[in-house]
Amino acid sequence: MEFLNVLARSRPPSLRSSRKSTNSDPNRIAPPSHRHAAPSAPWPWVDIGDEVDRTQLASTGPPIPPKCDHNDCDCWKGYPQSRFPNWTERQVRKSKIWDAIHDYRRDLECKIFRCDVDTNGYFTDAGSLDAEEGKDAETWRTILSEINRRPPDLRVRALFLQNMTGPVLQMLGARFNIEPFYFSSSLNWIPSRFQEEIQEDVGDHITVTLTFIKSVKQDEFEREYLPAVPGGSVTSRKGTFLGSQKIDTQAPLVLYSNSRVLSLDLLSVHLIRNTNGSTIISYHPTRNLPVTSAEYLHERVRFAGQSVYWQSMFQRSPDPTLVLLCFIWHALYGWDEALESLYQHILALEDRVITTAHMPLTRELHIIRAHHLHYSSLLEDFIKNVTFIQDTPNPFMTETKFPGEEGKQKLEENARLLKRECKNLIDEVERLKQMLYQQERRLKNVMNLVFSSVNITDSKYMREMTEAAVRDSAAMKQIAYLTMVFLPASFVAAVFGMNVAEINPGSLETIRNYVATAVPFTIVTVWVIIAFQSKYIFKTEVSFWWRLTWPFQLIYERYIRKPKKTPTEDAKGWESRR
Repeated sequence: MEFLNVLARSRPPSLRSSRKSTNSDPNRIAPPSHRHAAPSAPWPWVDIGDEVDRTQLASTGPPIPPKCDHNDCDCWKGYPQSRFPNWTERQVRKSKIWDAIHDYRRDLECKIFRCDVDTNGYFTDAGSLDAEEGKDAETWRTILSEINRRPPDLRVRALFLQNMTGPVLQMLGARFNIEPFYFSSSLNWIPSRFQEEIQEDVGDHITVTLTFIKSVKQDEFEREYLPAVPGGSVTSRKGTFLGSQKIDTQAPLVLYSNSRVLSLDLLSVHLIRNTNGSTIISYHPTRNLPVTSAEYLHERVRFAGQSVYWQSMFQRSPDPTLVLLCFIWHALYGWDEALESLYQHILALEDRVITTAHMPLTRELHIIRAHHLHYSSLLEDFIKNVTFIQDTPNPFMTETKFPGEEGKQKLEENARLLKRECKNLIDEVERLKQMLYQQERRLKNVMNLVFSSVNITDSKYMREMTEAAVRDSAAMKQIAYLTMVFLPASFVAAVFGMNVAEINPGSLETIRNYVATAVPFTIVTVWVIIAFQSKYIFKTEVSFWWRLTWPFQLIYERYIRKPKKTPTEDAKGWESRR
């Protein structure tokens, strides 16, 4: 038992501590759990190892409560359980909806920016709604009165949520009967797309949540977001290529060459298409990241309404789905600018590699390639969202609502416009994918150049080391030759120094005897050594015994054999004698 207690106390805390430190990093977005963004799944936010709520299983209440008419009620306070009883408290906590409701930042002012689109395609600013802390009842009455205050020619009202508080989340969810998956997907940055609340000839709800890449200035990023995270994801704040970044595709990517930062951004839109008036809800997270603010997107959507191209479409089609495409275009613009910044950085890396091929540059290249793979998956998800919008027709765009020949033409025109604009978006995404592919090829080319340059440099060093080794070998050979010259004399001295009667009887040896014996041994040793090295004397390959005749060959070649003279040399000798 004591051993188990010690084992429990000595359990390595690395996994838990690392997970805690990762989640506490505001500059990093946790990897999304896609299974928790599918409303078709029968168990929302329940994993395999989670226990099932026994109280819910034993409940005899209806799984779907009757809808509330919201006449003098506070039903929003129980959301999401009041509308979706299958979302138990444990699931609400796990999906972060509980934190969004109870642990939101009360020091930030919640504002709802509104933009109206009328039947003529005009975009107007409908003002903003300030949801003040402690005035929930007043805010709830204002949200309920939105229906009565809507102009009769209003087609779509877009709501942009900045610093969303818990009460506002509950009020909007209860008022529009929004599936909690929209909020959980938005809070957890899970790419998702789904349709719900489908009523033929009336309307439906569609959710589009996707992450995209946004390019911001590095000094702005460091000034606005890094002070809160000392030593966070962006670990190097110096303008150098070799920053100490780690390969983490969920963290911002710093491009040191052009002082830009590529950061993840979120587009989370919930469109309520209804024949009596449609509503678009745009959620904007409150994170320590350069995410798109509600005020900025509100202004850009209104600016899109000033375009002649888009306004003509809004005039010809009553489908609010076309307004949703304006939001999608914002993400596309972010992608395009981000990949342009990344392309400039790759060009700078290429120039750096050509001038100074350092092996540490490959770390930077590997980081970019890892982000490239992540970007490719995000672009694939982008295409799926656009295809989903195209393949999810509006339930009230039917012949029942638009009868006659004129209605038929309007329906055909709407289908043509929606198909055309979705195709334009898909074509642009395909262009971005092709840009990523070309950048990937250039990165591989740069990496091959780095390895080739390093290999060439290593080969040069190896050649210099080989030449030095050859020089050392020649010196050692000379030393060996010199040693062999003295080897016979050393051998004779060693033999004469042996204290045995057969060699040294009475120690009568003299210098004459030593020289008489050592010199012949030395001559024989030199003779044999030169015979082994006689390949420079004999022009052809001969046997060892023949090579022992090298002294006679030298005497013959030098003094006995006379080289034959060529006819030209004979003529020159004749002329000299004349």
